[in-house]
Amino acid sequence: MKRYFLPVFIVFVILIASCYYDNEEALYPSLNSVCDTSNVTYSGTIAPILSNYCTGCHSGSVPSGSISLAGHANVQTVAASGTLMNALKGSGVSLMPPSGSLSACRIRQFQIWISNSMPNN
Repeated sequence: MKRYFLPVFIVFVILIASCYYDNEEALYPSLNSVCDTSNVTYSGTIAPILSNYCTGCHSGSVPSGSISLAGHANVQTVAASGTLMNALKGSGVSLMPPSGSLSACRIRQFQIWISNSMPNN
């Protein structure tokens, strides 16, 4: 019985550690203390958020939910249909990202970008 304890314990620790998800806002609150909504751009604001939270599942040859968020054209299509904001707010669809809601600031940045006609800047 004792000889199985260490291997079982190691497997348990690996499983628990592999389920851990680091949230940027939780890890670095000082970096996110100011919400910049004055200069929201696709390349400087939207694309990095998508890269950190979305394209891990929503890109590639078989994107999750058949929704690709790789590249401006794909994001623009999903945003224009209302699907993107509904997912970010959890309105009638599953809340995205599944690891937890984006901050109110990040959601506001998406709203600003969409209301500005989703430019590729």
